[in-house]
Amino acid sequence: MPALSHHIPSVRWSASGPWQPRPQTWGPLLGGLALFGLGEGLLVDSRLGASPWTVFAEGVSRHLHLSLGLTTALISGVVLLAWWPLRERPGLGTVANLVVIALVLQVTVSWIHPASTIPVRGLFVVAGVTVIGLGSALYLTCRMGPGPRDGLMTSLHRRWGVSVVYVRAGLEVSVLTMGWLLGGVAGVGTALFAGGIGVALGLALRLIDRWAGLSA
Repeated sequence: MPALSHHIPSVRWSASGPWQPRPQTWGPLLGGLALFGLGEGLLVDSRLGASPWTVFAEGVSRHLHLSLGLTTALISGVVLLAWWPLRERPGLGTVANLVVIALVLQVTVSWIHPASTIPVRGLFVVAGVTVIGLGSALYLTCRMGPGPRDGLMTSLHRRWGVSVVYVRAGLEVSVLTMGWLLGGVAGVGTALFAGGIGVALGLALRLIDRWAGLSA
């Protein structure tokens, strides 16, 4: 397996600040967020278990009788409150995260039929984890403010000095436990996501860092 990246590199499309995007920042930002929402939707449609955060959203949506996309956006808003003691600062990317991921997730589960065979369901899981890792790496390197969930990851990474790979994996496992206790549906796909998303993120960051260096 190629070496994982344990940091978020600065690349040519990285913004000057969370509220100062460059023209070339918008494509990776919106594309990365769209990939994230697509991956979440593929995991739901795999019917093998969604990502831990979406399992949590499924449980909450059952009680609130809201759509999965809207519930995801509401949870993201609540998670922003946890930023206060960690002194994480939002940016334009944070706002885009709230809107784009929830929208693409809802569109994906509405338009793509759930997988009906085991091979296709497994393919949906692998594709979901892969595109979420790539999407996360793309929008994090934009440096326009992390999304609500990734803000927790980056702030804990910065405060504790622990690799983003391990912080991300720890957060996913913790949220999965809470989501299951709230009645969310977990499965094999959920376990594979929790165990694989940190690796997928680390690999994607490594590839982006190497590609950006070669094209500089």
